[in-house]
Amino acid sequence: MELFLIIVGILLIILGILGSFLPVIPGPLTSWLGLLALHFTEGVEMSTSFLVITLIIAVLIYVLDYIIPALGTKRFGGSRAGMIGTVIGLVVGILAPIPFGIIIGPFLGALIGELTHRNDFGKAFKAAFGSFIGFMASTFLKFIVAIIYLGFFIVKLLDHNTPLF
Repeated sequence: MELFLIIVGILLIILGILGSFLPVIPGPLTSWLGLLALHFTEGVEMSTSFLVITLIIAVLIYVLDYIIPALGTKRFGGSRAGMIGTVIGLVVGILAPIPFGIIIGPFLGALIGELTHRNDFGKAFKAAFGSFIGFMASTFLKFIVAIIYLGFFIVKLLDHNTPLF
């Protein structure tokens, strides 16, 4: 049973890291589920306060993930169309076989979204840039938290009191 929980935990941690970039998967929350799976492994010691604090951080990051891009878009004069374009551009950027698609896609999506909302290219470009900056800040924050949870997972796994196999 321990090996099964460790494998599930590892898969959830990896999925959480991928979820930092994919808008469908809540990255840090998924990584936290990996920590929770490891917690139920016999011989692994994680305090309740550790699990509660890491859960609160994961939920906070999840909420901020929706607020930060909106703030970036709003700060630079963007609209809802720019934010929607950012998400669509991200999906296309991930799926398209182009170099740096994950970076170019959200920006171009935001720009196209803003151009459908307004005719002024300069304002649309500025709003798209704000949407892109907000998206990148949010993604970076999710990725950092997911990597920290990976570090916690590795430390707790190496400190495991019983043999793994």
